[in-house]
Amino acid sequence: MSETVDLGLCMRCHCLAARRKARELTRLYEAKLRPHGLKATQFSILVALAAVGAKPIGVLAGALGLERTTLTRGADLLVRDGLIAETRSEDSRERQLKLTARGRRKLEAAYPAWKAAQEQVDKVSRAFPR
Repeated sequence: MSETVDLGLCMRCHCLAARRKARELTRLYEAKLRPHGLKATQFSILVALAAVGAKPIGVLAGALGLERTTLTRGADLLVRDGLIAETRSEDSRERQLKLTARGRRKLEAAYPAWKAAQEQVDKVSRAFPR
């Protein structure tokens, strides 16, 4: 027995809507962070390292909900710019990342831009309560 396929239902797909909203939010945060030379993911990496200290890439990726490869690409740029540094963990096979003093200054300088984006999203969210 064949079930009727209503592809119109797919246009109301929750997954698609969530991904669309995530891209919209990312564009907003990145526009605010752009003058500081940071992407939203890079800002999140700096925040996480500031909050929890040096961490192995696998642990940090899990905490941020990122794939290891995505974190590695973002981290490589931050290392290049001197915002984070690589160290060796007790298990010398594993890369560990830590925030540098320069990274702390960049994070603190970018914080008002991030906060402006956060407040803009909060304002819109309050206007449309669930």
